[in-house]
Formats: sequence, structure tokens, C-alpha cells
Amino acid sequence: MTGTVRAGPPNKLFRNLNSKIASIPMMLTALVIFLGGTIWTVVYSFTNSKLLPRLKFVGLDQYERLWDAPRWVISIQNLAIYGILTLIFSLVMGFVLAALMDQKIRFENTFRTIFLYPFALSFIVTGLVWQWILNPEFGIQSVVRALGWQSFAFDPLYNSDIVIYGILIAGLWQGTGLVMCLLLAGLRGIDEDIWKASRVDGIPMWRTYIFIVIPMMRPVFITTLVIIASGIVRVYDLVVAQTSGGPGIASEVPAKYVYDYMFQAQNLGQGFAASTMMLVTVAIIIVPWAYLEFGGRKRG
Repeated sequence: MTGTVRAGPPNKLFRNLNSKIASIPMMLTALVIFLGGTIWTVVYSFTNSKLLPRLKFVGLDQYERLWDAPRWVISIQNLAIYGILTLIFSLVMGFVLAALMDQKIRFENTFRTIFLYPFALSFIVTGLVWQWILNPEFGIQSVVRALGWQSFAFDPLYNSDIVIYGILIAGLWQGTGLVMCLLLAGLRGIDEDIWKASRVDGIPMWRTYIFIVIPMMRPVFITTLVIIASGIVRVYDLVVAQTSGGPGIASEVPAKYVYDYMFQAQNLGQGFAASTMMLVTVAIIIVPWAYLEFGGRKRG
């Protein structure tokens, strides 16, 4: 009597074979365009490329010029201020608004639409709108002075010491609504029994949010942080629309520095060096987070 041979489980390599085959063009595109473009940019950042790229290596000269340039240093400082304050205020205000909306208020859909509407606008439109609002001739300062407070002064876009905060106001106005909606979706995913149990135990609502709800919303917060951070690193059009980098170079940001050197100053080598430094900055933040997030989960 011959025994029957049972077929073992299919090889993992051949599971969902059709979907893997269908994803090959996308993976090739990512490798060729994104990875290839990144390597190409890094390589040419060590060259003396001007109007056109050329393989005339100059070592670290482009990076030395980059960090000796006051404009680049100011742009990094501005990005740090804008980025840190955007992360803090957008998350705090977005969560507070989401918590208020989660109380089943009347006209919730209307309020949600109002808060989310600025995100539907482009950064150019947002920048122009807030340029008018913050204009001392006919904006907030003019309106308040017309009401009788002649000594009132509010012109952040024309003050080099606080111009980055005027840009921050416009950025928060546009992006906070999206943060609110993302966190509201996370709050709606919390089991109602948790709220009932906290009320039965007499736990104050603020303690429930801080010690129970927020830790449970960790994946939502991570997604929100990634979305906010991607917008911070590539902030460009908002600055161009509001100040064009002024007064002077007081509101410069790295993305504008890269664009100006690559397409206006016709200095590709310097633009590539600045792009590479932005890439390194992002990698310094992303790589440790990815290792802790996914490496720790795999070990667990």
C-alpha cells in the first residue's frame, strides 16, 4: 500500500503572485526614479556643476560653501523654528478640536467642513490671503487702529525678527483642520466601553484622554506626524507667496535655497549639496524612528 504524499503549504515567494507581478512596474519606477535620482544628486553634489551637470569633482567644496553661506544657516534656523512650532501647535490644537467635535455637538458636519476647508486651498492661495490679512496698510493692524487703538502694531511679515511666525500662522490655519480630522477618526475608533468604565471608576475626563485614549491612538499620531513632517520639510510656496524670502533673507527656507541655486543662480552643484543636506536631515530623523518602530516590533 503506497502512502499518499500531502502537499505542503505553498512557498511564501509564490503567494499572491499576481499582485506581486502587477507591482513590478511600480517598484522599478521607484528604484529608477527615486533611488536613482537620489544617488545621482548625491554624486553630483561633489562636482563643480553650473548650468549643466558635469563630472568635475571638487570634493567637499560645495558643502563648505554651503555652511559658510549666511542664507543657508538662516534657512535651517527658520525651518527648525517653523517645524518645531508647527508640530506642537498643530497637534495640540488639532487634538483639542477633535476632542470637542467628538462630543456629538450639533452641526458637526458643518463645523468639520469649515475647519477642513483651508486644507483644500493651495499654499499659494493661503500665502496670498494671509499676506493681505497681515498687511499693516489694510489688514489686522489697520482694522484695529480704525477702532481707536492707534498704538497697536502687528506687522510680522515686515519685521525680520518675527517674520517666520507670520508664516507659521498661515501654515497652522491651513493644516490644523486636516490634523483635527485625522485625530477625530482615531477618537471615533475608541471603544465606547472604555469611556463608560472610566466614568464608573470616577476618572476625570482629562486623565482618561492623557493616560488611556492618547496611548491607544499611537498609530494615528504616528501617521499624523509623518504627514505634518513631510509638509514641513518641503515648505516653499507658502514662503514665496507671503514674503519671497524677505525682508532680506529673514524668511529663507532650505527648499527655496535649493530652487534658487538650481534654477536661478544656475549653480547645480550648490543646489545638489543643499538637497543632499536636506536628505541627510530627514534620514537622521526617519532611520532611528523606523528602527525603533519596526525593529522593536519584529523582536517582540
